[in-house]
Amino acid sequence: MLFIETDSPPPFYQEKLTPAKRKQLDQWFLGHRTQDYYLKRFEQFDKQGYLSPKWHWAAFFITFPWLLYRKRYMDAIVYSVAGWSFIQLNVALVLVFFEFAAMSYIPDAYQMATRIGIAAIIWLFWSFMVARWTDAYYYRMARREIADALNDYPRDEAAQKAHLQREGGVSLYGLGLGFGFFAFALMVINVQFLPIVAKPKENEVLFNTYDLAKTTQNKVALIYQQTGQCPVDLPLNTNESQVRIQIATQAAGAPETDCTVLATIQNVKFPNRYLNDQTVLFYHKVDDNSWRCTSSLNKKQVPTYCVED
Repeated sequence: MLFIETDSPPPFYQEKLTPAKRKQLDQWFLGHRTQDYYLKRFEQFDKQGYLSPKWHWAAFFITFPWLLYRKRYMDAIVYSVAGWSFIQLNVALVLVFFEFAAMSYIPDAYQMATRIGIAAIIWLFWSFMVARWTDAYYYRMARREIADALNDYPRDEAAQKAHLQREGGVSLYGLGLGFGFFAFALMVINVQFLPIVAKPKENEVLFNTYDLAKTTQNKVALIYQQTGQCPVDLPLNTNESQVRIQIATQAAGAPETDCTVLATIQNVKFPNRYLNDQTVLFYHKVDDNSWRCTSSLNKKQVPTYCVED
């Protein structure tokens, strides 16, 4: 789509056709959907005698579904394989270069956002280039199919019409297939690839939560042993904004206790927001004078040390 000839006259242009005949052939190829828009574009290309960039919103946002919608099935396959591979290659090359050349100067908190931003800029640039040349591409397809119809059926208008309607027009099935592919891709990303990013961050948050809770519990246990009372007014100084620590004499889920240390996870962002409000609880068991640990996390997430406690 980006490598379109800018010959004069445009490729496959039939000079001998009258304006009325050319418009009729264009209408057969275009079908009824957005016919006026494309007739206007085709007339502009015919008059100026060469192809030029025009803006196309659908191609900018949904190129792949648009190609299927306009029955450009083979071009959709080429675009999805070659086009997306080209984008991925460029993203990988730029990210590798940036990783070694400049990423060390970016604060840790902004490094992931920087990587996503770089990939988004490259993708948007590609989408911008495709959108500028989509009308010229579709004009070229129309002129090619019209040339084939006239060459194969020079005196049979019914056959010409049938050929153009078969090769042109729109396909709601193709449009649905395009969006279905996007839905499938999003599902694969969510199920297969998102956990690859989320799991290390989850482990980091859980480790920090347990470590901070355990450190606080050790302090509380020492004071409790010395004074015989739960230090509910113990000042807690921490820079960990993702964990809130509370000391109390009672807590839900901790029966027969007189002192608890509750760590609550908070302020965790996508893709680990499900960790918010999860808790790790240390509590003093009165009957055997021991400290135990419990958690609202599931069996796969709960720290092993908490289970052992």
